[in-house]
Amino acid sequence: MLKIYQRMWQVNWAEQWQYRANLMMYLLYWMVSPVVYLAVWSSIAKSQGGSVNGLTVNDFVTYYLVVLVVDVLTSDITIHILAYKIQDGTLSGDLLKPVHPILTNVLMNNLAFKALTFIVLVPVWLVLVLLFQPDFSAVTWQNLLLAIPALIIGFTISFFFGATITCLAFWTTRVYSISEFYYAFAVLFSGQFVPLSLMPPIIQQIARFLPFQLSIYFPVQLILGKLSLQQVLVNYAWGIVWILVGLGLFSLVWRQGVKRFSAVGA
Repeated sequence: MLKIYQRMWQVNWAEQWQYRANLMMYLLYWMVSPVVYLAVWSSIAKSQGGSVNGLTVNDFVTYYLVVLVVDVLTSDITIHILAYKIQDGTLSGDLLKPVHPILTNVLMNNLAFKALTFIVLVPVWLVLVLLFQPDFSAVTWQNLLLAIPALIIGFTISFFFGATITCLAFWTTRVYSISEFYYAFAVLFSGQFVPLSLMPPIIQQIARFLPFQLSIYFPVQLILGKLSLQQVLVNYAWGIVWILVGLGLFSLVWRQGVKRFSAVGA
């Protein structure tokens, strides 16, 4: 099985290099929102005497610069890889293979895209650091090491829920609209739009029990040294729970979707 993953990684890595223009478009898409949010909230903090609810200009700068990296590492592009195959019937060829198309090829495509995007992002991110000159003194190697499983958890959750939503294409042609609706909730409850500590208390309480903050807010706060060990362990536990929920939902929707796909003769 490892050889299968290795071969699919090689194929997808080579394929990603053929779509460099597409890569730059995605990178620009990922950069725009955090940089805009950074500029807006920094300006608001400066206009209010240097802070907003205890968050300083440096807090906003470091937060959104880390968000930029975390979002690239934990995001999911399954819908752009698979939805059109379901809709035009070309998924049939993948179903004939002796491996699960999503848990092998689609997963490796995600990871290859993520790796290449990250490589391109690094020099751009360093330029932003030079421009905004943030103070990352609170970031430690221990926090970075603890963030590795948090990032893996965040991506796994995004992948399973993204795959689940993509599989709705077995029933509807409006799967992209559903995905955008889901993404709007993700932006609100993940801390991507604004740090959750600035949201109303009711939103903060809801976000604690949803999977979205595990993909963005939790890894970011962990990297920045804002969490206690107990909070880290609790979020790890919630992450495992949501991974199992996502896997269960994906397995259910996939099985039913493939049955319907086969029934109509695709």
